[in-house]
Amino acid sequence: MKIYVLDASAVFIFLQKKPGAAKVNDLLKQAMDEHAQLLMSAINYAEVYGKIAREHGVDRARVTMNAVGSLPINILDATLRRCVQAADIKNQYKLYYADSFAAALAMEHKATLVTSDSDFRKLGHSSPVLWLKS
Repeated sequence: MKIYVLDASAVFIFLQKKPGAAKVNDLLKQAMDEHAQLLMSAINYAEVYGKIAREHGVDRARVTMNAVGSLPINILDATLRRCVQAADIKNQYKLYYADSFAAALAMEHKATLVTSDSDFRKLGHSSPVLWLKS
C-alpha cells in the first residue's frame, strides 16, 4: 500500500478547492478504498487549525477541523523521537519547524510527501514529493 504524508498546504488546497485539490481528493478516495494510507503530523494539523482560527475565528476552525478529522487521514503524535528527528531535519535542510515534521514523518514511513510548498525542494531526493499547484 502506498503511503502519503500531507503537509498543511495540501490540506489548505483541498479545503479551499484550489488547483491541486483534485489530486488530494483522489488520494482521499484511495485511502477510503484502502489502496493508500494518508498520514499527517499533529504539528501540521495544528498549523492548519491555527491559520483558520487566526483568519476566521476559533469556532470556524473547530468546525473545519472536525470535518478534517472525519477524513481518512491518520494524525500522528509529535513524539519525542519525532521532535528530535524534525529538529535534525530543520537544521540539515533549513526548513521551517512545522515543515520539518512533515518531512520527518515522510522519511520515517518511506512515504511520499504531498505539498505545494517549494521549501521542500531543499530536501533534494531525500523523500519523494507529490507536488500540488497552489
